[in-house]
Amino acid sequence: MYLAIDIGGTKTLVASINDEGVIIEHIRFETPKTYEEFLKELAINVANISTKDFFACGVGVPGRLDRDRSICIAAGNLPWRDIPIQRDIQKLVPCPVMIENDAKLAGLSEAMLVKYLYSRVLFVTISTGIGVGLIVDQKIDPGLADAEAGFMLVEQDGKAEYWEKIASGAAIVKKYGKRAHDITDKNSWEEIAHNVGIGLSDLICVVQPDIIVLGGSVGQYLERFKEPLERVLHRYELPLTKVPPVIAASRPDDAVLYGCYDLVSNIYGKAH
Repeated sequence: MYLAIDIGGTKTLVASINDEGVIIEHIRFETPKTYEEFLKELAINVANISTKDFFACGVGVPGRLDRDRSICIAAGNLPWRDIPIQRDIQKLVPCPVMIENDAKLAGLSEAMLVKYLYSRVLFVTISTGIGVGLIVDQKIDPGLADAEAGFMLVEQDGKAEYWEKIASGAAIVKKYGKRAHDITDKNSWEEIAHNVGIGLSDLICVVQPDIIVLGGSVGQYLERFKEPLERVLHRYELPLTKVPPVIAASRPDDAVLYGCYDLVSNIYGKAH
C-alpha cells in the first residue's frame, strides 16, 4: 500500500492507494495556515487511515521546492517559507517519503492516462493560481520542474500583466464576482477563453507539446469555453508551432494523489 498526501492552500487530502493504483481510503481536512498546526493535523489524519503498513509516501506540495535539500522554499498561497517538509513528514510515517510540486504530480497522473497516445504532455492547472507541468515519456521534465508559468507576462489592454492576474480562478472571481462553476454567460466565457489562450499560445511556442491537459477549478469546465479557446489558439498558430489537442483532466479532484502514487511506485517499485 502507498500513502499519498496532497497539500492545498485550503484543503489537504490524505489517501491510501493499493499496488494497482486504486484509492482505497480518502481523508480530507482544512489546511491550517501555520505550518506547526498543519503537521499536527496531518499526524492525526494519517493515524486515522486504517492501513498502517505503507511501502512509500508521495507528497504534493504547492509552490517552489529545493529538491536537493528536500525543503519547500515558498508554498504558494500558504505563508510557509523554507520548511523541511520531507524530513518533518518522514517523522510521521513509517516509510520513505518523496516530495514534488503538486502541479507536476497532477500532470504526471494525467500523462499516464494518455501514455500510449502522446509523449509530450503539457498539464496546466487553472485554479486560484496557475501551475504547469511538462511530462515527457511519463517523467516530469526537469527543465520545467520549477516553471512558474502563471507569472509569464502577457498583453492585456495595452499593458503587460502576469498571466495569473488575468486568467486564474482568483482573477475570474475578482472580475465577474463568480467562480467558474457559476458562470454561464457566453460573453464571459469568450473573455476567459481569450485570457487563457494567450498564455497557452506562449507555452505552445516554448514547449511544443503533443497535447495540453487543463485541470483545476477552471480547467475542469473546459467544455464551456473550448470552442472560443481553440479559436484563440489557432489565431496565433504558426507553421512551426502547431496547436495540439486540448482536453480536460480526467481526474481533476484526485490527480495529485494519483501522481503521488505514480511517482513513488516508479522509484520504489511495487510493494508486492
